[in-house]
Amino acid sequence: MTKMAKLSARLRKEWFLLALVGAVLLASILPDLGRSGGWLRLEIVSNWGVALVFFLTGLGLSAAALRDGALKWRVHLLVQLSTYLLFPLLWWGFMALFSRWLPHDLALGFAYLCALPSTISSSVAMTVLARGNVPAAIFNASASSLLGIVLTPALVTLMAGTSGAALPFGQAVWKLTQLLLLPLLAGQLLRPLLLGFYQRHKSSITLVDRWVIILLVLSAFSDSVASGLWRDHGAGLLVKAAAGAAFFLVVVVVLSRTVARLMGLSVEDEIAAVFCGSKKTLASGVPMAKLLFGANPALGVIVLPIMFYHQLQLILCSWLAQRYAARERPATLGADTGANQAARQGSST
Repeated sequence: MTKMAKLSARLRKEWFLLALVGAVLLASILPDLGRSGGWLRLEIVSNWGVALVFFLTGLGLSAAALRDGALKWRVHLLVQLSTYLLFPLLWWGFMALFSRWLPHDLALGFAYLCALPSTISSSVAMTVLARGNVPAAIFNASASSLLGIVLTPALVTLMAGTSGAALPFGQAVWKLTQLLLLPLLAGQLLRPLLLGFYQRHKSSITLVDRWVIILLVLSAFSDSVASGLWRDHGAGLLVKAAAGAAFFLVVVVVLSRTVARLMGLSVEDEIAAVFCGSKKTLASGVPMAKLLFGANPALGVIVLPIMFYHQLQLILCSWLAQRYAARERPATLGADTGANQAARQGSST
């Protein structure tokens, strides 16, 4: 394969990341294009687009795979405590050390990052690659997403309240229920009828999901740029966001691996716990931010940490998954377990 062909293949593989960067650049050059009330009227996309993303998530979620992974209670405990307790505790420690150098809106962005649920698709994909407990990964990532409808606004209110930016908790939960939970349940209820269509057009459906996220990022950054994002902060903001995201990711991966081994979990369960417990969702994070902080002109700054975290977790967890996969394969597992095969077929989101 020629260098140009390799470069072309690489660009096709990373198109979503490049599109996110492009959305930020476009918003920086032409903020009137995507800002609220701007040329594209992207505020219309916000509610309907978010509902569509979670309807598709529910459509692709396999209830059978969830049942297969429901009994691993120690894995569930580690994952959910990592997601909703360890991350917030780290945020308070992080703020105690670095708050004097962080803009208020970026500090709120890190609080939001630490309150987010795990990601379903990436957690499951990495667990499959690493030959881990796939049913447990599907169950935990899905449970994390559902818990996030209540716990994410609760944690953001708790953490942001310490810096004078608390959100109305009841209103936040109601909005998330309307635009996240109900569409997700609708997708799950319609899954028996639409599963064939979903599987035949999965690649196209994934594109719809990704483009909604890109438009939401464009909208968020357009509003922030129009409100003086780069004038007030400059490029140093990007460095701080990336460094903070790297800090949280590395610390949580190391701690979750250590605790999994202290608990005596099998390697397969450890893999599921590490990947589900350390990941944070961009696919849900950007739509949820639009719902929770939609009136905040600094929304672009708030979502910066999760945008950096998303890419960093893909890099680190891909490397870690390859390290896990290279271990000696136990004879009792064979090439693949039946449960993992079933889960792999059902983990479409």
